[in-house]
Amino acid sequence: MIQFHNTLSGKLEEFRPLKDGEVTFYACGPTVYNFAHIGNFRTFVFEDLLRRFLEFKGYKVRHVMNITDVDDKTIAGANREKKTLSIYTEYYTEAFHQDMRSLNLLFPNYPQDQPRATAEIPAMIEIIATLIAKGIAYAAEGSVYYRVAAFTGYGKLSKKKLEGNIEGARVDVDEYDKEQGADFVLWKKAKEEEPSWDSPWGKGRPGWHIECSAMSMRYLGETIDIHAGGEDLIFPHHENEIAQSEAATGKPFVRYWLHAKHLLVNSEKMSKSKGNFFTLRDLLEKGYDPLAIRYALLSVHYRHSLNFTFESLKEARDVIEKLDNCYYQCLSRLQLHEEINEGTFDRAFLDGALEKMEKVLGDDLNIAVALARLQEVVTRINTVLPQASKKGLEACAAFFEKTDRLLGLDIASVTSIPENVKTALGQYAEARKTRDFTTSDLMRLKIVQLGWLVKDGRPGEPSTIKKVRRAWEIKK
Repeated sequence: MIQFHNTLSGKLEEFRPLKDGEVTFYACGPTVYNFAHIGNFRTFVFEDLLRRFLEFKGYKVRHVMNITDVDDKTIAGANREKKTLSIYTEYYTEAFHQDMRSLNLLFPNYPQDQPRATAEIPAMIEIIATLIAKGIAYAAEGSVYYRVAAFTGYGKLSKKKLEGNIEGARVDVDEYDKEQGADFVLWKKAKEEEPSWDSPWGKGRPGWHIECSAMSMRYLGETIDIHAGGEDLIFPHHENEIAQSEAATGKPFVRYWLHAKHLLVNSEKMSKSKGNFFTLRDLLEKGYDPLAIRYALLSVHYRHSLNFTFESLKEARDVIEKLDNCYYQCLSRLQLHEEINEGTFDRAFLDGALEKMEKVLGDDLNIAVALARLQEVVTRINTVLPQASKKGLEACAAFFEKTDRLLGLDIASVTSIPENVKTALGQYAEARKTRDFTTSDLMRLKIVQLGWLVKDGRPGEPSTIKKVRRAWEIKK
């Protein structure tokens, strides 16, 4: 059984998708006005784990993530840099995609490209027209507003009591006071020197909230299985999505809402004024490994606050190195050594460990327990490697490949050692046997130039080899 904590009900619920074997999943994507920060990526890494787990369990996941390329922030940024909105937002969209690749995040798979808000405006206009026809929205001075008082379910996601709503009060900004409720804008009247589109209510642009409703319903349907994001989006953004969508269709909008808690830095809220605000690129420039960053962002349950520290990055790097070393020992023994022990190896232990990891992830993505189990397995593998048979080594390699699919740590992406590397390693080993250290040093250097590292074994044990994939390994 798979169960998730549903923000809508406030409790754990068994997960049952609308269609057997298929999951519709919408994740709020970035607003592309700047580089995404590590708080954003805490949420995106959680969503990546969610998708990987569902796919690992055999579900076909239709995953949509939008790009918000028109709102107050993007327009202000484009004006500040004296660029067109499309040029300005395309730069940060590509930067986001580069960051996704760095963290080994799966790209949304439906449609082929991430939908941009500016390309989906006809769908937004259609929903707004429906809401006006139903008396849920009204036009005023060239803009269109959602009448909050007309939707009886408003507040059911955030659990906020909104008696403070004043009939006729209107909120034009895309983000507003989280303790204040009011009629929110669906369509904004055009302002001078701002991008605008034609509509039945005159030139203007969409409000932020209508964008996700339109893209979710267009690509996934009027009712979807999962909608995920950071907890800061619960109100007003997701609350408004529900109000818009359900008033327009008369159907439930989302069956399971999942939200990640805030990220803290050194136990404090991240802010530029405190000097603890970091984009992913800031950390990469400091020399931190992207997969160690992924591990650190992944390591705490998504409904618990994650306290991000540089010490936690160091610990994450140590774990990644331990996983790497174990996998490459398996690979080296399989592909380099002709004589492999035919000793016993408990393959059932690996199968059982993977099943346990699946089970705890099925309990609301209990990642902390899953990662602890993974480290236990690596410790066990390291103790039995010298006695492992070929089938045992193959089982170890397969275990890492499966955990990569599940966790995205990119440990087993290299599955074979090139022949030129094997040849150089053989020459290195022969030179060491004859104590020809000049040649052995040259061959070690050649192996490094080919992108690999040699790790000498204990006396009587053969050397192993490892692909260089991380900046800090080169310095060793």
